[in-house]
Order: sequence, then C-alpha cells, then structure tokens
Amino acid sequence: MSSEGPYSRYSGGGGGSAGYGAPGGGGGGYGGAAPGYGGQGYGGGGAPGYGGGQYSAPAPGGYGQQPGYSQAVGANENFGYQEDDSSGKKGGKKSMALAALNKNVYMWAGFFTASLFVYFTLSGGDFSFLMTYGAMSRMFGFGILNAKIFMSKRATGVSVKSLQLYTLVFFFRLTSIIRHEGYLPYDKSGDWLYHIIEGTSLLLSITAMYGCLVLFKHTYQPDQDKFGEMNVPPGYGAVYLAIPVMILSLFVHPNLNSDFLSDVAWTYAMYLESVALVPQLFMFQKQTSGVVELLTAHFVAALGFGRVMEFMFWVYSYHELATSAGSKLPGYLALFSQFMQLVLMLDFFGTTTLL
Repeated sequence: MSSEGPYSRYSGGGGGSAGYGAPGGGGGGYGGAAPGYGGQGYGGGGAPGYGGGQYSAPAPGGYGQQPGYSQAVGANENFGYQEDDSSGKKGGKKSMALAALNKNVYMWAGFFTASLFVYFTLSGGDFSFLMTYGAMSRMFGFGILNAKIFMSKRATGVSVKSLQLYTLVFFFRLTSIIRHEGYLPYDKSGDWLYHIIEGTSLLLSITAMYGCLVLFKHTYQPDQDKFGEMNVPPGYGAVYLAIPVMILSLFVHPNLNSDFLSDVAWTYAMYLESVALVPQLFMFQKQTSGVVELLTAHFVAALGFGRVMEFMFWVYSYHELATSAGSKLPGYLALFSQFMQLVLMLDFFGTTTLL
C-alpha cells in the first residue's frame, strides 16, 4: 500500500499511540511533542508549576480528542468519495459499451433489412442470389472500414496490402462481368445490381487505401503491415500472392465466357479474393497487444459472412466451373480456397481480443 495513500497516516510515527512521547525535561508531564500533530503535542514546553514540576499544555483540539482522529475521519471521507468516483467511472464505461453495442446492432440490422428488401424486390428469389448477397456483404464490410478510417481519422490496424489485393479483385471481376454474362447471377440482380455492387466495392477499397496512404498516413502502421516483405521494396509484399495466383489462373480457369481474357480475369479475381485477407490477418497477429479495434473486426466479419454465402452457392454449383476440356479442377480449387479462408477467419476470431 502506498505511503501516501488514505491509510498512510496510521502507520509508523504518525499513529495515535505515538502521541504520548518520552518524558520531557525535569517535569512530570506528558513528554515531548507527539508526532503526527505537526510538531505540537502534550508537553510542548514546560510551564512553571508548583514544586518545580511542570504542567503540560494541551494540544490543539482539547484533551478529549485522540491523536490521529481527525486524520482518520478525513481519510474515511476521502475513501468514500473515491468509491463514488469509481462507481461513476464504471457506470460510464458500461454506458459507453452499451451505446457501442447498440450501434453495432443497428448497423447489422440495417444491412439485413436492406438484404431482405433486395431479395424480395430485385432478385426474383433465385438460388443464385447468394452470389449477390455475398457481394453485398463485401460492400457492407468496406463501408464499415471506410467509416472506421474517416470517422476516427486513423488508419491504425488496417493492412494496405489487403486493400491493394481487394482493389485488384474488384477491378478484374468488373472487366469480366461487364463484357460477358457467363459468371453473373441467374436472377434479376445479375442484370445490373451485381455490377453496381462490385463497382461500389471497388470505389470503397480505393477510398480506404487513399485514407491510409494520404489523408491519415501518419497513423498507418507499416511496421506491422509486413507480410511478404522479403527481397522486395517496402510495401510491395502483396506481390507474393498476386503473381502466383495470376500464374495459376492462366493455366487453370473455367470457360463459361468462351473468352480467354474474360475467363482468366474472373478466375483471377475469385482465386485472389481467397487470399486477399491474409495480409490483414497477418497484421493482426503481429500486433503486440493482441487487441483489434471493433470496427476493423466487423469489417473482417462482413467479408467472412459474404464468403460463407458464396461458399454455399459454389458447393451446389462448382461443377459448372469446368475447363474447355471438361475438367472440374477450377471448381475444386474454388471450393478449397474459400474453405481455407473461412478457417483462417475462424482462427482469427478465436484468438483475438476486441477493443
């Protein structure tokens, strides 16, 4: 316990029993000054008395007041104020946590409400709406990320490498679905809504990257965003994912558009999306505190939910992802890569503390 705390006056020389000190010079009084009374006490100087004795002057406060009494009362009162202050702080923290929880609930409730509206009015209720739903969840996730960056004016905990990879994902997917219809959802959402969702996601990924590298560059953490930075310039570690995936897409891709460039572009986007979040998860693991900001975790959760929706779709439709020779290897690779991404996300949420 600190020597300066509320109870420190009860220890050592300031205790009540110390008020009765050693006998003073030549008298029968109550000795020297009592410690704890600021140098004044019983016997603070002999008064001439009868028979050569001394009569000790009473200490301030009278004989009836015990040494240390007023200090003890003050300490107890101070302790009571500390309890009230502590209770107030705890109540304030609970209120803040409850308010944050309410905001998160409203945020996801709004997303699910919008999803139902789109499903019943713009999709036709076809099973392929799961592709559109997955794209909506991705767009929602990047909206959360932009809100986190621009409202807090901080880019802490955000991996620019993941943003670079997702920008490539949305760009290559758009170049394929704008020119051809082979990889679009079968329902009405594939007529125009799916294109708008992917285009909006591309814009959101670019604005998030702009916030991290330009507007709030001083808050970005390049020392923790270190994925793949071996034998490449700083900030270019994403090439260790982008280039191998491109090579794989050139050799193993489906043929639904019957156009080499369009088929490769869509396949590249699908394969790359399965690993695009790896730098972000790697950055989470590099953080020494082990604590992840809540909105950043919601961003990852929204991407994971979208991946679950698409995984459910391709479980029943992977056989359509066949090469021109009839091989179903692209479909198997799509399922495997999406499943591995889901496993990584589950591991993240199982080992990370949210702030």
